[in-house]
Formats: sequence, C-alpha cells, structure tokens
Amino acid sequence: MSATTTTARPAGETGQMSHRQTLEALSGLLLVLFVALVSSTVVSTALPRIIGELNGSQTQYTWVVTATLLTATATTPIWGKLADLFNKKQLIQISIVIFVVGSAIAGLSQNAGQLIAARAFQGIGVGGLQALVQVAIAAMIPPRERGRYNGYLGGVMALATVGGPLLGGLIVDTSWLGWRWCFFVGVPIAIIALVLLQATLRLPTIKRDNVKIDYLGASLIAAGVSVLLIWISFVDGTFAWLSWQTFLMVGGAVVLLLLAVLVEAKAAEPVVPLGIITQRTTALSIIGSLAVGMAMFGGAVFLGQYFQIGRGYSPTEAGLLTIPMMAGVLLSSIVAGRLITRSGKVKPYIVVGSIVLVAGFAMLGTIDHATSLVFVGAGMLLVGIGVGMTMQNLVLAVQNSVPLKDIGAASASVAFFRSLGGAIGVSVLGAVLARRVTDQITHDLTAAGVPAGGASSGTSALNLNALPDTVQHIVRAAYGDATGHIFLISAAIGVVGVIAALFLRSVTLRTSLDLGDRERGVATAASAIDGVADAEEPVTHNGSRPSGR
Repeated sequence: MSATTTTARPAGETGQMSHRQTLEALSGLLLVLFVALVSSTVVSTALPRIIGELNGSQTQYTWVVTATLLTATATTPIWGKLADLFNKKQLIQISIVIFVVGSAIAGLSQNAGQLIAARAFQGIGVGGLQALVQVAIAAMIPPRERGRYNGYLGGVMALATVGGPLLGGLIVDTSWLGWRWCFFVGVPIAIIALVLLQATLRLPTIKRDNVKIDYLGASLIAAGVSVLLIWISFVDGTFAWLSWQTFLMVGGAVVLLLLAVLVEAKAAEPVVPLGIITQRTTALSIIGSLAVGMAMFGGAVFLGQYFQIGRGYSPTEAGLLTIPMMAGVLLSSIVAGRLITRSGKVKPYIVVGSIVLVAGFAMLGTIDHATSLVFVGAGMLLVGIGVGMTMQNLVLAVQNSVPLKDIGAASASVAFFRSLGGAIGVSVLGAVLARRVTDQITHDLTAAGVPAGGASSGTSALNLNALPDTVQHIVRAAYGDATGHIFLISAAIGVVGVIAALFLRSVTLRTSLDLGDRERGVATAASAIDGVADAEEPVTHNGSRPSGR
C-alpha cells in the first residue's frame, strides 16, 4: 500500500477557521443535526395515532422506526468513508436534500407500507447527517476542546429529543394540522440549515489519487443487516424459530456478513476499515455504542406508546411525560462535556454513565400499567443521564485514538454500530412487545368472554377509539404490562456496555487536531500488539504501512 493518504493533509484541514467562523459553521451543523434527530423523535408520540389512522399493525409500528434506522445504519459507514475522500461540505448538503425529499414523501403517504418506504429513503439522509456532522466538527476542533463543544452537541440533542415528542404531540392534537405535518415540519428547518452551511462552512477537500469506493462491501453489509432485522421482526409470529425460513434468513445473513468481512479485509478503501475497528479503544467503544443505541431509540419509541396506549394519555401529554429522560440527557451531556475539557479524561464519565444507564433500565423494567408516574420519571431520568454521559463521549474516545485522515471512517464506524444497536433494539424489543401483547390480549379477551378473533372486526388494536370500552381496557393493560419486560431486556444488554467501558484505556485527550509522531507510534504499536496497554515500540517513518497488521 502506498503512502498517498499520509501526505495529503493540507493546512486548512487542521483548523484554520477562526473561533467566530467555527461558531458560525457549528450553528449550521447543530441545526441540521437537530432536524435529523427531530425526524425520529417527532413521531415517537405521534406514531400510535398515525398507525391507528392508517389501520396498521404493531409490526408496522415498529418498522416505521426500524426502516429509518436500518437505512441510516447501512449508509452511515459509506458517508463516513466518502468524507475521507471527497468534500465534506458537499456531502452534508447532499444528505440534507435526500432528507428533505424523504420527509415530503413520508408526509404524503396513504398507508403504512408507503410510510415505511418513505422513512427508509429518509434514513439515507439521516445516515449521512449523523456521520458527517461529527466528522466536520472533528475536522475543525481538537479533541481536548471538543469536550466543550460536545456539550453543545448534547444540548441540541436534548432539545430535539425533548421538543420532538412535544412538537409531535401538539401537531397530532391540532385538528387543522394533522399527523402529516410531523414530517413536513422538518423541511423548512433543513432548508435553512442548507443555506446557512453554504455561507459558513469551509472545509478544504483532501485530494487523493486512485480513490476507490467499496460498493461491494457496502452492499454486503446493508444486505446482511437488512435480512437479519427482517428475520427478527417476523420470527415467532409469521414463522417459528426452528423453521426453514429461520434457517434461510439467518444463514443468509451470516453468509453475507462473512463475505463482507472478507471483502473489507482486501478492499483498498474499505467502508468499515478492519484495522481501525479492531483497535482496542474503537472495538470497546463500538460495544458500548450498541447498548447506548438501544437506549436512545428503544426508550423514545416505546415510552411514547406506553404513555398513550398503556396509560391513556394524549400525544401532547405523552411528550410532556418524557421530559425527565430528555432533561437527564441535556444536563449530563453539558456537565460531563465541560468536565472532560477541564480534565482531559473521558473514561470515568463513560463508566459512570453506562452504570447509571443500566440502573435506569432496571427501574423501568419493573413498571406496569398502574406504576406511579414519579417512579417512571425517576427511571427515565437515570436513562437520560446515562445516555448523555456515554453517547458522544464514546465517539470522542475513538477520535482521540486515530489520526485525522481516519477520523471520518472511525467516527462513522461508531455511529454505524450505535445506529445498528438502535435498529436491532427497536426490532427485538418491538417483536417481544408484539408477542407479549398479542398473547395477553388473547388471554384476557377469552377470560372476559369476548371472541378474540372478532373483537376488533379487522380494526387495528392501536386504533383504540374504534374499539369497545371493554376491549380498550384490555388492550391498555396489555401494553402497559408488557413494556416493563422489554426494558428489563435493555438493562441486561446494558451490562455489556458497562463491561466494555471498564476495559477502555485511561488516556488524556490530545490538544492537537492530529496525532503527533510519538502518539502515532504508540497507536501503531498498540494496534499491532492487541491487548498490550502501554505499547512503546519504536516507529519507522518510511511510510510503508499505516499499522502493524
């Protein structure tokens, strides 16, 4: 392999923007990130009404969210790799345009199937935004200073996650707007961000010769993940665990992903560079991000349904009831970000945050349809604090351990696996919820002397207004009681994130944008001798190999 990537690092790429220019560009980046996050959270409280009016099922309810996460997951590493090869600003603008078009199509959907397809297209833009915003910030701001800016990032995330459910609830409850505006509302904001970034963002392109995009690897990753998540959604419902469908889909997913690994190992420009993601810090951060992704997406999706279907609150009230979790994200991300910038230490905050996250899920794992709202709020607050202390800081830990030329691929890899965790989490938890709800509704209807097959006369169970009062009560109790079970599963998975955080290296964040010669040598040796904490081998500078593998 030649050293073409080492020499192509212009001065502009190492942060020539002034503080004022950085803040101006950051405002546009944060605005577009706000739009991407709102696109997910705005539907969290509106989905019960949306799927009810479209006469959709619980599986379709889950897939309205999963479709976006799936395409965002599959495309995130592609966007990240493109950011290492082409103009970052133009890529961000392209992502915004895709997002706007997808949002408009979603708002015009006439049935649940069309809505799922539109959300899948929208996810392509979301995948670009969630990867490229962090890549652009990393190209402007050194890791040590980035802790403070990550506080701003956390604040915007919290505002989107708090404001999104509230906005979605208000839109759905406003008769002259209707649920379609949950998708239309992001269009003007995205256009404003597009114009703002055109005027303020200045990131020079790194020119590289013989660029090759790993389309085969990207396609295999996307196909493997898609097949796996489709199987998760339908197993034990449409077909049994031990069936030819399971064998075909799981076997096919494993084969596709193994082929992807083989392709990535040999590709000149891999989408997910194995040399980076197998490094200790990156690998452990990825494991932690899987748990955080499940927390972030699973909590937002199913808490809104719990409050509306399980407890009988309106969409607006459901949005208000989720404030404790979002407040936890806001406060912990800002406070932790400032403390990290002051101390240069990131591991303690990730460890504490992952433990708090598990504690919050454990509390939510005990709720049912009659649990005190104070207790539910306390559990949500802990989950929010855990997410705020871990999500961005896991990315920061990875960015601190790789050279500037690899920041795009490294950041996108973590975002990829966090989004994958969210997609798997929503799919798995949604499938478990659907099974338990169906079983409990069937049991309770039988006990009440109501024929299970004819109770709803083809009406969706989520369209409560069309159901008799007796059936409504049974459906609410089923959803309320089943929700606690899926959060208990989240707590168990979160323990894996705690273990990963404990094994992270204790490092001090660097103050420069790129690795220095000594840091580069330590990183190279550490990647060659996996598991040695303090590798101090001498480094050759002949440019023959970027790693010891």
